[in-house]
Amino acid sequence: MTNTEVKITVYIASHNYGHFLKEAIESVLNQSVDNWELILINDNSSDNTRDLMDMYADHDRISVFHTDGIGLPGVANLALNNAKGEYIVRLDGDDIFDENILLVLGNYLDKNQSTALVFPDYYLVDDDGGIFQSERRAKVFDENHMLDIPAHGACTMIRTEVLKELGGYRTDLGAQDGFDFWTKVLNRYKCGNVNVPLFYYRRHGKNLTSSSQRIFRARRAIKRDASEAIRKGQGKTIAVIPCRKFYDFTTDLWSKSLAEDSGSLLEISINRCLSSEDIDQVIVSSDNQEVQRFVDKYKNPNLFFHQRQSKDTLRSRPISIAINDIVETFNLSDEDIVVLSYLQAPFTTIESLKEAVDTMVMNQADSAFAIKEITDTVYQRTAHGLNSINYRGQLKADFDILYRDARVSTAFKVGNLKHGSINGSRRVHFVVPDSETHFIENQEDFNVARALFHIRKEEAS
Repeated sequence: MTNTEVKITVYIASHNYGHFLKEAIESVLNQSVDNWELILINDNSSDNTRDLMDMYADHDRISVFHTDGIGLPGVANLALNNAKGEYIVRLDGDDIFDENILLVLGNYLDKNQSTALVFPDYYLVDDDGGIFQSERRAKVFDENHMLDIPAHGACTMIRTEVLKELGGYRTDLGAQDGFDFWTKVLNRYKCGNVNVPLFYYRRHGKNLTSSSQRIFRARRAIKRDASEAIRKGQGKTIAVIPCRKFYDFTTDLWSKSLAEDSGSLLEISINRCLSSEDIDQVIVSSDNQEVQRFVDKYKNPNLFFHQRQSKDTLRSRPISIAINDIVETFNLSDEDIVVLSYLQAPFTTIESLKEAVDTMVMNQADSAFAIKEITDTVYQRTAHGLNSINYRGQLKADFDILYRDARVSTAFKVGNLKHGSINGSRRVHFVVPDSETHFIENQEDFNVARALFHIRKEEAS
């Protein structure tokens, strides 16, 4: 095969995936089309990856590279720089192609010239290759109009020239290279997907997706860069901390401390918000004059107290009442953004508050919520008994997933209030680390929070 006949470049990256690698390579060799080339990259493996790749080195459509631990983004850029195909797609060393994936995705891009990338549905498999779930994504622009969930990093076919034009992959993050590219491509090109499962994604303990802290850091950095480009010259960011005297499980919950040296719950929340240069003003909204005296002691020009009516602190009263009054009292503009910081969530980080704003801005949405996916089965009562509303056997679609508000942080545009809603109509979400989601609603929650505080203090010392 000559270079001019190469239509699709496939590259397989492996770091100690020798156990699965043969199956991955041969799933490319078994494709129903022949217009491909395969680039194999062994990134400093200590297992039998090198020997396995070298077994295929003499194939006229296969190139083999051995690198010294440059990481997945570096491997991806190496493949991009050596790609001869019009389209490029990554297959991880522990995953498997369906025999028709190159045919289907290649035809899609051929017929949709304005589309930059296309991705398929896929199967989840275990270590032994047994299918235990099918993952389906709603059709982009047809069923799904909020593109806040990126395509899978692997097995997404991309136009090679588009990927080069956008600078390839970032190498400073250590994770989420596919998400970074997704954020860049959305504002310039169309994306597409096909509802056919065309690869087998292996779930096991060595997956990059298990490195949660690295993923959170990388994702937040990507969102920050994307949102900064959009927000230049726009309104302020105001953090609002609601608190009250009554109606929590104890009077003046705001004044309670997790430890002698921790400061009060309100102090933790105030200090968290003031620590960020991205937050222009911090407003504590309360019905309690003691809170006002506490706020005044800070003597910080960016910290303000808002007098809240006592009746508006009832649990049945929406927070929008206080927000409306804050907007009028402090003369906030429609372009300003409010981010809620809850003193009942003492382990929330400033990074999560900023992520709420960045997620909303980069998706050009009206609001953004911190959420937790509900993995337990949820039932609804029907005429014939209970019916599961979030379980679909082996088929899992993105519109079937149920979430709950993690109550860690919410960001929204002030302009939403003109339409009678804080949240607006375009709502997006982001996931926060489990370590931040503890919320104090009762005495038991408070006791747990105190214990967690001591444990984390000991771990940090």
